[in-house]
Amino acid sequence: MGIDPGYGRLGFGLISSDGRNNKIIDSGLIATTPQKCWEDRLYEVAVRVEAILKERKPDGVILEKIFFSRNQKTALKISEIKGVILYLAKKHKIPVLEFSPNELKLGITGYGLADKKQVQYAVKMLLKDKDISKFDDVFDALALALLGASHLVRR
Repeated sequence: MGIDPGYGRLGFGLISSDGRNNKIIDSGLIATTPQKCWEDRLYEVAVRVEAILKERKPDGVILEKIFFSRNQKTALKISEIKGVILYLAKKHKIPVLEFSPNELKLGITGYGLADKKQVQYAVKMLLKDKDISKFDDVFDALALALLGASHLVRR
């Protein structure tokens, strides 16, 4: 299960893979309302992610390593969301893998400096699905799931 934790939106993507064939099991977006206080938004993400983990029982949770941008407030909020996800994965005994943005791009496209369109194209080809969600967060989550699956299958 790939998860792209975001400040207001969290993308997730679950796939099955045997190392050659990949198939989307589920994907989507968890969006929280900015009008709610941060604690309520964090709790909502936790409840919804935990429900997916309980129902789907993934073999791994794959996250992108956080790189600090100019907006420290956003980076801190994303770190808090990521902390919730790490806690839930540990609680449910699900291993976690993390990749940097460049590792993700290299693993999916073969080029570590690929742009978003190149990553999206590769995800569509690897999943043999041209009608994947239009949200970047979901594409990123599916890309993480694909990269993670390739590592988990080799174990």
